[in-house]
Amino acid sequence: MSATTRGRALRGLFAVRGRELPAPVAPGDVVAEARDLRVRLGRRDVLGGPGGGVDLVVRAGEVLVLVGPNGAGKSTLLAALAADLDATGTSGRVRIGDRPAHDWSAPELALRRAVLPQAATLSFPFPVEEVVRMGRAPWAGTAAADEDDAAVADAMAATEVTEFARRPFSALSGGERARVALARVLAQRAPLLLLDEPTAALDLRHQELVLRVCRARATAGDAVVVVLHDLGLAAAHADRAAVLHEGRVVADGPPAEVFGGELLSRVYRQPVEVFPHPRTGTPLVIPMRTGRVRTVSGGHGAEGDR
Repeated sequence: MSATTRGRALRGLFAVRGRELPAPVAPGDVVAEARDLRVRLGRRDVLGGPGGGVDLVVRAGEVLVLVGPNGAGKSTLLAALAADLDATGTSGRVRIGDRPAHDWSAPELALRRAVLPQAATLSFPFPVEEVVRMGRAPWAGTAAADEDDAAVADAMAATEVTEFARRPFSALSGGERARVALARVLAQRAPLLLLDEPTAALDLRHQELVLRVCRARATAGDAVVVVLHDLGLAAAHADRAAVLHEGRVVADGPPAEVFGGELLSRVYRQPVEVFPHPRTGTPLVIPMRTGRVRTVSGGHGAEGDR
């Protein structure tokens, strides 16, 4: 199948008449929310439980970071906000815009939220630029389709993947694939971005790049929800942080308010210290470790636990 044919096929999936385009939002407007959300898989409550469900509000113009240990429910909550969960075993309400999430058709939903999963895989060796252009498929047949070329170019520049635009996606490193996948999401230009561990495969420079891109999108008026494991990145870049523990949101607010040593030590089951950065005041979260002292014996240096 040629690139042109593939492009037409993708556009055809979304070329549905009668689509309702997203309405403009103002900073602070609620773009998505979960109320009393509960998700049960088999016999396990992944989100919520007998004591109540999860409540979370996502607002335009802010970066909301979901943090917590493995298995806390972060990715499940993100999938619920994306309306990507099977209704079986799920209760409560999730809204995107002014409707229940599952009331939107698939093409309309794709205009309102863009999702970056943890793993980016493709079965065919599409060139990088074509992968990014897939993000424009939901806008086919609308006036915004005229913005396709600019949206693709801007997204590739923001994620620093322009230089390998013609390389096959399958030939990229893990970090390069992650950035191309993010570029696809950015090119979609949906007002709600849902990103699951977008920095996991990236080096220090590109971790910061990704979070700066998130900040730029929020400044432009989008709502950005990011799952992160790095509490330092979360503290530096989030407007709000929601701390998840055993399927519940146990704290929600600015990182400087919710990143307390006692709470994080309990949630992560690892003693930590939290103190402000001496220059910026941003919370720094440091695991408590056994100190090591260097001793000298018989002319040879040796390290021992203090």
